[in-house]
Amino acid sequence: MRSTRTVARGRTHRGTRTARAATALVATGVLALTGCGGDSDGSSAPDRTGGSDSAPTVQLPRLNGQKLEVAAVWTGPEQENFTKVLKEFEKRTGAKVTFVPAQDPIVNFLGTKIAGGSPPDVAMLPQVGAIQQAVDQKWAKPLGAEARAQLAKNYAKGWQDLGSVDGTPYGVYFKAANKSLFWYNNAVFENAGATVPTTWNDLLKTAETISASGVTPVSVGGADGWTLTDWFENVYLSQAGPEKYDQLAKHRIKWTDPSVTQALTTLGELFGKPSLIAGGADGALQTEFPKSVTQTFTGGDQPKAAMVFEGDFVTVNIAQTDARIGTDAKVFPFPRVGAEPPVVTGGDAAVVLKDSKGAQALLTFLASPDAAKIWAESGGFISPNKNLDPAAYPNDVQREIAKALIAAGDNFRFDMSDQMPQSFGGTPGKGEWKALQDFLKHPKDIAGTQARLEADAAKAYKD
Repeated sequence: MRSTRTVARGRTHRGTRTARAATALVATGVLALTGCGGDSDGSSAPDRTGGSDSAPTVQLPRLNGQKLEVAAVWTGPEQENFTKVLKEFEKRTGAKVTFVPAQDPIVNFLGTKIAGGSPPDVAMLPQVGAIQQAVDQKWAKPLGAEARAQLAKNYAKGWQDLGSVDGTPYGVYFKAANKSLFWYNNAVFENAGATVPTTWNDLLKTAETISASGVTPVSVGGADGWTLTDWFENVYLSQAGPEKYDQLAKHRIKWTDPSVTQALTTLGELFGKPSLIAGGADGALQTEFPKSVTQTFTGGDQPKAAMVFEGDFVTVNIAQTDARIGTDAKVFPFPRVGAEPPVVTGGDAAVVLKDSKGAQALLTFLASPDAAKIWAESGGFISPNKNLDPAAYPNDVQREIAKALIAAGDNFRFDMSDQMPQSFGGTPGKGEWKALQDFLKHPKDIAGTQARLEADAAKAYKD
């Protein structure tokens, strides 16, 4: 993330889930978001008190003078909000915590730190596969009894399993993401007489309607390859179904499979029409994710684009504009391509690299509602912690997204690229990121794209 960004690798057993069950995340709340109100300043939310003013739900040890380092790829508002969480931990325990900015891919960053004898105490890993890799490399330490207790109390089994390797809990998923959302400029939709789409064909028709009104319909942050993996995953999950999704994530079927051909063909229906994408393919490939959002909500009723696809964390970037979430900036679920709409999630997990009383206490805190509440109140954050009071979220849009995530329980699919070897699913300029960037520029070259994807995947899984 880059914003709970998808960088990723590895494999995890997640059980059998059906596409119909996965739609619980949409049906229980997200569909209602198109009409949600609530200002981004949180004025519509019930009265709340800050983390330090609330009665703690978790007891932490005194750690006077103990120093901890926490590494994460978060920058900007995300780093600032996470720092608030760390400050509360310092206040409760007496420890001193330093935030260590990490580079993507974080596994490479950590490898360098560990090789140099200076690993951080805790790392926030934005991918399932990174946890597996950290365990395989004997970097990660199992959760202690107190952290396990908080995890069992506050998290659905699906989220517990994602942080476990061979049944042993290592990671606490502190930050989650619903990555199956479209955010749209309400003024543009109203001026164009456009309706919110529920199917892929509807999306294309809506895009043409908006284009005819004089505004380019879709903003794509193609300079960041991870956004393109999210486009593919949502189309593929809805169209091919969850079983195929799981097989492709584990490379049990090849990228030359007809199901991949079909998904790329579908994506090409949009990517192959430069007039529907802000700046065309060349412009999209020069547009980084934050700009893809802000250019959708600046310029009044004549922005550079009418809508942008990405997760709930888009709210962080919308907040950098004058648009009000729920009024000027609204949201709808990713339209269904097949029988059911997709529900793709992502997340950042805290893992202990240097075992100590302080590191284990920090993970215990991060697994509690107390820690989640602090960031939730600041916005741009969704927690998988089922005991976090939804009133903590600053507006109705985020509140409903969070409720829907919790209501889904175990019925979701984790970001596919976050389950793959890092060299294929999460490295800038390589593997899936590069292949899909090339596809955005040459959307008719489906066979060539598949061949490159398969060659890179085969090498990555072999390594």
